[in-house]
Amino acid sequence: MATGIEKAPAPRSGAHTVIGTSIVIDGEISGGEDLVILGTVKGKISLKESLFVESSGVIEADIETANVEVSGHVTGNIAASEKVELKANCKVVGDIRSPRILIADGAVFKGSVDMEIKGK
Repeated sequence: MATGIEKAPAPRSGAHTVIGTSIVIDGEISGGEDLVILGTVKGKISLKESLFVESSGVIEADIETANVEVSGHVTGNIAASEKVELKANCKVVGDIRSPRILIADGAVFKGSVDMEIKGK
């Protein structure tokens, strides 16, 4: 039964930083730990670990990280050293560069893909 109230997803285990649904960040984010985005980020994201863009998350930024999992909306280029995963119902507009890319049925993607592994 739908109540009209959407419950925020529980923070992921191992994720230390969560940007909430009402938060808007305009600038550059960098760090060495996992980041979960429920709100909006504009600018640039550079992480050593993983980025999780939840269904309410909106990114208008270039992303450089080890792993990216997108359930929300991303406009910008994604460069991941390990893996990019586009979940069902997500929308990504921009180029993706990663050795492993998973695109679920129902995901929307517009851009190019480069799966070249550095050093090979």
